[in-house]
Amino acid sequence: MELQQLRYVLAVAETRNFTRAAERCHIVQSAMSHQIKALEHELGVQLFARTSRRVELTDAGAAFLPSAQASLDAADRAVAEAAAATGQIRGTVTIGAIPTVTAVDVPAVLGQFHRAHPAVKIRLLGGGSDEFVAAIRSGGMDVAVLGLPSGQPPRGVRSRELVRENLVAVVGAQHRLAGHGSIRLADLDGEPFVDFPVDTPGRVQSDIAFRDAGLTREVAFEAVDTTFMLEVVRQGLAVALLSRDTVPEGDHLRILEVSDGPSRIQHLAWSDFNPSPAATALVAMLTERHHDLFITR
Repeated sequence: MELQQLRYVLAVAETRNFTRAAERCHIVQSAMSHQIKALEHELGVQLFARTSRRVELTDAGAAFLPSAQASLDAADRAVAEAAAATGQIRGTVTIGAIPTVTAVDVPAVLGQFHRAHPAVKIRLLGGGSDEFVAAIRSGGMDVAVLGLPSGQPPRGVRSRELVRENLVAVVGAQHRLAGHGSIRLADLDGEPFVDFPVDTPGRVQSDIAFRDAGLTREVAFEAVDTTFMLEVVRQGLAVALLSRDTVPEGDHLRILEVSDGPSRIQHLAWSDFNPSPAATALVAMLTERHHDLFITR
């Protein structure tokens, strides 16, 4: 069994198409099909059920996939460790960033890291703080920027606090409160809200703030994209509670300070359990707090 055969299997499993998998692996389709058939013959099982139009993993293929991925990860890690011993950082580093990052200039981070370590493949994933923490714990992610309610630091990972911020209320230009500079949560009683999905870290701090104030609220619109949220607000459909730095000035939106409103902390999170050389280099870059990587206020 060769490592390249495992790469072919993973490519077909991900694309569910031999042609696209061959293009990804820079090999002709006939050669890829021959290699996978040879592997199936060696294993004595069929990994894929295929017709001229459809490709799917068999039960045996699905069982084979995790170990194949682990073998490739181990091989890639061995190459990276050997290169690091000579002073060259190689391998892959996977970074997670919530959609409302305001503490770190993510493109600047990626650019500076790429210039310092051009042999490292960089993967940037979007998503939520909880899934990022779980991915770091399981070894599926190296570093992430999180947003969590005050008093709820990430658990099971190393972390560093980047910034604390109070969320602001965002209303449309014609909203009854648009002319106010500062309000209290009680002033929003009865208003429909647009917010992140229930039980996600992006929303929890707002739910906590309303609960602590003895208020209930209706989240009529759920979304994971702040651009969509702001459009809902712009149309006069709802109020949002967001980081000030995610809201453009003007543009038919009004920003209101909320004296007893929710707050959150942005964290840098990573694992110190056997990190790869690339992950170690990225964490070192970020924890040194280069001024050109961190957004100042």
